[in-house]
Amino acid sequence: MARYLLSRLGQSLILLLIVSFIGFAVLTLAPGGPLSQFALSPGMTQEQIDKIASQMGLDRPVVVQYFDWLSHLVIGDWGTSYRDGQSVLHVIGSHLFATLLLMGTATVISVTLGSSIGIYSALRRGGAFDYTMTVLAMVALSIPTFWFGLIAIYIFSLNLGWLPAGNMYTVGDGSVLDYISHLLMPATVLALVDVAIWSRYMRTSTLNVVNQDFVRTAKAKGLTGRRVLFKHIVGNSLVPMITLAGLQLPMVLGGALVTETVFTWPGMGRLFLDSLGYSDYPVVMGLLMASAMLVLVGNLLADITVALIDPRIRLD
Repeated sequence: MARYLLSRLGQSLILLLIVSFIGFAVLTLAPGGPLSQFALSPGMTQEQIDKIASQMGLDRPVVVQYFDWLSHLVIGDWGTSYRDGQSVLHVIGSHLFATLLLMGTATVISVTLGSSIGIYSALRRGGAFDYTMTVLAMVALSIPTFWFGLIAIYIFSLNLGWLPAGNMYTVGDGSVLDYISHLLMPATVLALVDVAIWSRYMRTSTLNVVNQDFVRTAKAKGLTGRRVLFKHIVGNSLVPMITLAGLQLPMVLGGALVTETVFTWPGMGRLFLDSLGYSDYPVVMGLLMASAMLVLVGNLLADITVALIDPRIRLD
């Protein structure tokens, strides 16, 4: 296990280095740049722009800028925001909880609902419920997340008035119930696509387990259907789904970016788009690295969990 963890840690560091280099290069080649906002200011001269570029370190070669940024990143200095002069870590930290809350709630909804639908569909294979869930899953996978968000706002906020249309809480309230009312709609919208994916994969995984010899043996011994289901079928069906949970993390992050924008949720996704609009590249790079770290840690934890619960898998 220790050798495997060291190997994965080395691979993760190399991957983070590649991601950082590509991200830095893409931002550097992007049109405009941090100086574009100053160039549009009335009365701004080229000499003043050059002075600002020198103060921000943007007049140096790109390679020098990258290695300077990387050397500071290694010691925990992620840079300073061009927009408000605050530390990048502080800016990201102030939005991290909102994103983790949204992603965590959406994950609980998608895993619980998707797994239940998948198992029931497999046990009722070929029935009306199975066909209905298959059609609904295809519809959910075919429609963009932002469309679901706009429809949800139109129905539950504008027409029915049941839920708030956006933000994380009501100014002056901040009660638990108020947080839940703001969280319910964006978390459900973010979970919709994942529910479809989990239900399809769980259905396939359950069908594979149901046809195994140990399930037929358990039934032949006279075990009740409920005991066979929860002791033999569900547990073994969930093993490959843990790996799926790790692979789904990038999709959840991408969906959070869209969902947070639609519902004006003050998380990392909305911060990423705002920072791009302001050409706040230190914050953009910080968000890119934070997202990459979350994905790598999620995949590593999924692999370790599978190995711990399934004795047939060894991590060498």
